[in-house]
Amino acid sequence: MRRAIVAMILAASTHVSGHAQDGQQSAAQTDPAALGWMQGHPVPAERQVRWDDGSMWRFPQLRWSYSHMRDLVPTASIPRGGAVSELPRALRNDLDDVRLTTLDGTAMSWLESLAATYTDAILVMKDGKLVYERWFGVTTPETQHILFSVTKSFVGTLDETLIDEGRIDPQASAASLVPELQASGLGDATVRHILDMRTGLDFSEDYVPGHSGLTDVQRMSIAGAWLPRQAEYHGPDGHHAFAASLGSNAAHGGDFVYRTPNTTALQWIIERMTGQSLAEQIRDRYWSKLGMEQDAAIGVDRLGGGFGGGGLMASLRDIARFGEMMRLGGRWPDGNELVQIVPPAAVDRIFKGGCPAAFAQLQYPGNLDGNYGSQWWHRAGGQLMALGVHGQGIYIDKTAGIVIARLGSHPVAGNRGNMAVTMPAYDAIVAALV
Repeated sequence: MRRAIVAMILAASTHVSGHAQDGQQSAAQTDPAALGWMQGHPVPAERQVRWDDGSMWRFPQLRWSYSHMRDLVPTASIPRGGAVSELPRALRNDLDDVRLTTLDGTAMSWLESLAATYTDAILVMKDGKLVYERWFGVTTPETQHILFSVTKSFVGTLDETLIDEGRIDPQASAASLVPELQASGLGDATVRHILDMRTGLDFSEDYVPGHSGLTDVQRMSIAGAWLPRQAEYHGPDGHHAFAASLGSNAAHGGDFVYRTPNTTALQWIIERMTGQSLAEQIRDRYWSKLGMEQDAAIGVDRLGGGFGGGGLMASLRDIARFGEMMRLGGRWPDGNELVQIVPPAAVDRIFKGGCPAAFAQLQYPGNLDGNYGSQWWHRAGGQLMALGVHGQGIYIDKTAGIVIARLGSHPVAGNRGNMAVTMPAYDAIVAALV
């Protein structure tokens, strides 16, 4: 019986599954508010969304859980500070009807694209003003929504900042900064290799469950407490120990290959060099300085270690503030002046991006000629993206003066499942605003 329960949990987890089934229900049919998840006193069994049985990762229940992660998993708080920095509003009522054609040739409106990507909330800023904002399902302006791998871009920005401050040498090996990584597949990788995801780490970022045995992502999820620990798992406990347990299967410095434990290693380096946890660094450098509206949080493992690879939880407007700060060259308005939050040289390195030749083999939908660097995704036109599974994102088009922030609960984990709609939709909305 126990083995059957474990199998159900692992199969249910869309954090470890990658494909929607044929005939998948629409966004309207799976609206979490309409379905009444977690409603009742007590909640009836048929409406429960839980961690211990894996239902929190199962579609359509995940459409509720991604807006309520702090109710389901342990977290460390990231409190806001100071006065709220209000976002100037210049809302437009004509953007819902903007037309676009998806990469597979389907014509639709901007509003229809939001349903097609199972958007929970989205906003668009133009030249520092909020021009569009929509909320769906159970997501509200106060919601601390899970950001998944958008978290990586916060970690990358911190790392580039510490490089600028002279506290991290980008050419130093990981083991020289964190000796516990010496025997791992990352020990002889440089910080720059890890930042740009060009390591030879032996890890597969495959969200589709295997037919026999656990996938690497399932093992990582168990080590990090996203999934319950059980007798069938014999690996390490905690994100840091999991990263240190991995070997290598290729030379460093080759093609870009997306592997979440790279970010865990960066987080470890940041924490070792600063003496602060990742949550404390995000609090001190961003949440206390950008006039955030809401506290944030980060998921933690059984040892209290934050998940820098995908555990940040924050409100839509607050991640838009972070994106706007990056658009402004790492600066943020304070009265009549702009205060530097991220050093200019660090911002420049982030916007410069990584190696297009190392990225080309990925054949990423909507971004075939892009690149990846500093834990950010880049388009050939200079746009900067923070991306998280199931549709989370921050999109920055500095030339057009536009920032888009989105929260989602798409049934397909990998963003290949939504980019065929997302990229044409973003291009269409930018064209409508410039």
